[in-house]
Amino acid sequence: MEFVVGIVLALLVCGAAWWLGMDRERVFYPTILIVIASYYVLFAVIDGRNEIVLPEVAIAALFTAIAVAGFKRQLWLVVAALAGHGVMDFFHHVLVRNTGVPPGWPGFCLAFDVTAAVFVGCLLQLRAQAAPRPDERDSR
Repeated sequence: MEFVVGIVLALLVCGAAWWLGMDRERVFYPTILIVIASYYVLFAVIDGRNEIVLPEVAIAALFTAIAVAGFKRQLWLVVAALAGHGVMDFFHHVLVRNTGVPPGWPGFCLAFDVTAAVFVGCLLQLRAQAAPRPDERDSR
């Protein structure tokens, strides 16, 4: 069930942002990635053990750095990081024993992250195809 909810919610969030024009600014999807990465820090607080917070902050910092690089340089980095975070979600329990993570979270987040990555990747591809190429503008 968590996979279905993750897919549907990602399609609703990304689809609504696109339809409403909220994603016109290139900062939108990198911000989504930063928020997604920060949830494990919240789960570390729920876990209650101080030694869990630092590894979770380090993982979130890594994805935040990729989000910033994607914003500054190439949004395809955000697509890759969303998909990578989804895969990481599924193996997170091997990296950090965070008991604050809800049981259905890995499956939900895997489905959400990968679906969002596919959505954003398709959107970037469509926008690139719709944009006039420099050589087409010069030929007028």
